[in-house]
Amino acid sequence: MAMRLVSRKLGSKFLPMLSSTSLLHSHATSFGFKHVREEEKSQMVGNVFSSVASNYDLMNDLMSGGLHRLWKDRLVSMLNPFPGMKHLDVAGGTGDVAFRILDGISSIKRRANQDPCNDHLQEETQIHVCDINPNMLNVGRKRGLERGLGEDKSLIWVEGDAEALSFEDNTMDGYTIAFGIRNVTHIEKVLSEAYRVLKHGGRFLCLELSHVEAPVFKELYDYYSFSVIPALGELVAGDRESYQYLVESIRRFPPQEKFASMLVDAGFQKVEYENLVGGVVAIHSGLKI
Repeated sequence: MAMRLVSRKLGSKFLPMLSSTSLLHSHATSFGFKHVREEEKSQMVGNVFSSVASNYDLMNDLMSGGLHRLWKDRLVSMLNPFPGMKHLDVAGGTGDVAFRILDGISSIKRRANQDPCNDHLQEETQIHVCDINPNMLNVGRKRGLERGLGEDKSLIWVEGDAEALSFEDNTMDGYTIAFGIRNVTHIEKVLSEAYRVLKHGGRFLCLELSHVEAPVFKELYDYYSFSVIPALGELVAGDRESYQYLVESIRRFPPQEKFASMLVDAGFQKVEYENLVGGVVAIHSGLKI
C-alpha cells in the first residue's frame, strides 16, 4: 500500500496518452462500454443511481465484502479532518464519507473539551455533501436522521453538478470524491472545479475503483466483476443492467498513473496515489499550493 509520488515530469510524460481521452471534448462519450452522446450520459447515469439508491450501501457491502468501509476510513484518515474545517464531499449522497469526517472531528473535540486553550475548536465546521442525484441525497438525509444528525448545522446537503459547482473560489479546506468521478462526463472539468473551490493548502482526495495489474489476480477480478457483481445486482436489487454498467465504468476509467497525470495537469502539486487490494481501488491525493 505504498504511496506513489507523481512528479510534474510524469505529467508531461503522459500528455501524449491523454489524447486518447479526446472523446471527453467531443459530442460523444462513454457509458460503460457503450458510446453515447454527451447530453445523454448524465441522464443515463442519473437513472442508474436513482435505481440503485435504496440498495446502494447494502450492495457496496456485498460487492466488497465490507471492505469499502475500511477504504473510506483510510480516505478520511488521509484527509486529517479538524474542527472548523470547510469541506466538500462530492458524489457523497448517502453520507458515508461525510459521517466519517464528522465522527473524526467530534472525536477531536471530545479529547480537547477540557482544555480551555482550545477556543478555536468552537469555530463552525461545515461539511457540504454534494450530489447530482436527489434520490441518493434523500438516502443520506434519512441516514443522518437515524444517526441523530437531523439538527446538525455542520452537515449541509446540496444537489449539484461536480462539473459546475455552486461554491465560490478558494472556500474549501478539503475535497473528497469516493466512487463518483468515473461516472462524470468530463473528468477534467471535475478536477478543474475541485481545484477552483479549494483554498491554497487545501487537499483533493479521490477514492476510486481502479486497475489491477497482477495477471492471475486480474483474471480472478475480471471474472468476479463481470459474472458475480451483475448477478448480485439482479438478485438483491432486481437490477442487473445498472451493475453491469458500474463494472464497465471501472474498466473505462483511466489507469492510476494516467489519472494522476490529469491531477498534475489540473494544477495540483504533491500528487500521489495509494493502491489498495492490489489496485482494486486507489486513493489519489493532490494539494493546491
